[in-house]
Amino acid sequence: MAYGVALRGTAVRALCGKGNSLNLNSNGLKSVPEFVSRFPNLSVLLLCHNSISALPTHLQSLCHLTELNLGNNALREFPVVLSHLGSLRKLYLYRNKIDVVSPDAIGHLGNLVVLNLNHNNIQRLPPEIGRLRKLQQLSMLDNKLEELPGEVGCLKKLSELNLTFNNLSRLPRQLYFCRNLIKLYVARNRLTNLPEGITALVKLRVLDVAGNMLSIFPMEFHLLHLKELYCEENWLIKLKPVPILPHPENLSLKELAARFVLLEVRKQFSLINLSLPHYPELNDLLSGSNCCTECNGPFLNTWVECVHFVNLKKDMNLRSCLTIPVRSLLCSYKCFRAQGPCYYAVERK
Repeated sequence: MAYGVALRGTAVRALCGKGNSLNLNSNGLKSVPEFVSRFPNLSVLLLCHNSISALPTHLQSLCHLTELNLGNNALREFPVVLSHLGSLRKLYLYRNKIDVVSPDAIGHLGNLVVLNLNHNNIQRLPPEIGRLRKLQQLSMLDNKLEELPGEVGCLKKLSELNLTFNNLSRLPRQLYFCRNLIKLYVARNRLTNLPEGITALVKLRVLDVAGNMLSIFPMEFHLLHLKELYCEENWLIKLKPVPILPHPENLSLKELAARFVLLEVRKQFSLINLSLPHYPELNDLLSGSNCCTECNGPFLNTWVECVHFVNLKKDMNLRSCLTIPVRSLLCSYKCFRAQGPCYYAVERK
């Protein structure tokens, strides 16, 4: 049995029970036609470039739908009815008027691989975004996003994240749990720094942080295997050496003891290393320790914060000849004056 519907002079035909793709793009629709629900085996539904402001409940019957394109419509919220479409793998909601993302709806789309929310008015994502464990591409270009939830770190298969043109002032450290991330776009936000630990993104190849307020890059940034880096229009520290007076190094007893313990912990069979699990408070204290960029020696609370400059072409094999500042923490002024990389103190004004 066949159904035929005339839309703007175009005949749209599909066989009931057999049709798997339906294209209703650019038909001036203000609502989703009822006949769409008559195709239970539909897998692809294209409804972009219309004037649809809401989705009807009868779409729940499309339990085999894997791709839904509602781009360039008039939706004002993330449609709750989508929570019943658990087979969806690709969802496009770009160029709508969405300002709220329903936790209930997005939390039930565990099979999503691609989610495009570009050009909306979204200010926040619910923590339920972390349930999209199969998500590989998340794009929220040109929204009003003020914060990225830490649950984004649960997206272990994420390979591309686009947050360009938003209002983000920080990125959650949990983002670095996305070890399969290849492309990260966070240009044109309000970022003042990138969280330490970025080298955990071992597969990262493209990073766009242009048009932010960065003054310095995180430690070991130059160890990333980037192929493309965009960092223009930031507030990067310029190389302008200033004289620095020698500082006396009077380490506290707590700092000296912590450094000794941290060194012993590195020895697999040392008595201190074997005993440490029995002292949880000490474990918590030492969890905030760090390592010297120069000698790799451990320290707890006393360090020399400085910067060294990395040439993108020479040190990172990128095309650009730009020199960028990279943060360094040193355990002593002895390491600051060591031969090798030139470290500079940061002049605070």
